[in-house]
Amino acid sequence: MPTPSMEDYIEQIYILIEEKGYARVSDIAENLDVHPSSVTKMVQKLDRDQYLNYEKYRGLILTPKGKKIGKRLVYRHELLEQFLELIGVDKENIYEDVEGIEHHMSWNSIDRIGDLVQFFDENKGYVEALREVQKKNEDQNNE
Repeated sequence: MPTPSMEDYIEQIYILIEEKGYARVSDIAENLDVHPSSVTKMVQKLDRDQYLNYEKYRGLILTPKGKKIGKRLVYRHELLEQFLELIGVDKENIYEDVEGIEHHMSWNSIDRIGDLVQFFDENKGYVEALREVQKKNEDQNNE
């Protein structure tokens, strides 16, 4: 399995390819807020580990292995955003919180969160009940 740092790169490359049809070192560097030289080193490592194919000055493409992992990483990120929004985390905190936790959860935990999000999506009354509990707790904390 890729390291958390490798996951960030694979996820970003997957997103760029989905959005633009390609991923350039400069785009990856900009989106991850790192130096292009760091991207080049990581891309070479990902190439060696067969997550992508990289040709200097030509570009890169994800291998089937890289695409599969990239898709799963994007799913994980989006699912955790949905979950945090569902449980009432303030929108301005969600992205940072997801970035902080996504690499520290097992895929089993991610799958169970997916089940919970689906459950709440199919049973809207429970979401309303959760909001009532949150409101009650908030009111008690403000006393």
